[in-house]
Amino acid sequence: MEQATFANGCFWCTESIFKRVKGVSSVESGFSGGKIENPTYQQVATGTTGHAESVHITFDPKVISYDKILDIFFATHDPTTLNQQGYDIGDEYRSAIFYHNDEQKKIAENKIAELDKSGKYPNPIVTQVAPYTGFYSAGPEHQNFYESGKRPDYCQLIIDPKIQKLLKTFTKEVKEEYK
Repeated sequence: MEQATFANGCFWCTESIFKRVKGVSSVESGFSGGKIENPTYQQVATGTTGHAESVHITFDPKVISYDKILDIFFATHDPTTLNQQGYDIGDEYRSAIFYHNDEQKKIAENKIAELDKSGKYPNPIVTQVAPYTGFYSAGPEHQNFYESGKRPDYCQLIIDPKIQKLLKTFTKEVKEEYK
């Protein structure tokens, strides 16, 4: 099993996407990329911790490659907006790849160069590629948020379109129980 850690806006959205992907055994919502240990949701929301809302993914590289996981990452958010995804604005909502080893760094940098060169996006990708320095869970109230039904308005407006894009664009990579 391997690990991947990403930030691309609201972690509730990102978690709901990756838990539907074949080969992914776990997805946890939390925080990465900051300078303080064990930050709370309230601290990160101030934008002063340096942390981004992130997900920590455990996946089987025999089932899904890191490269394919990056394809899903880039396709399900806007990697060209600095410190913003939709209505969520601030450094804590930045697009970031926290690589766990040199191979992940190389794959991520090559993917960004490939996407920029392709013209897929009208603006350059601003996704940060930074070393993984730790991950802090956001706590149980932030896990499996989409399935919890706690904020159906938010989920319908923000998360549902991302899931629909996943289902349409990455049909072969979606677990059968989510099709």
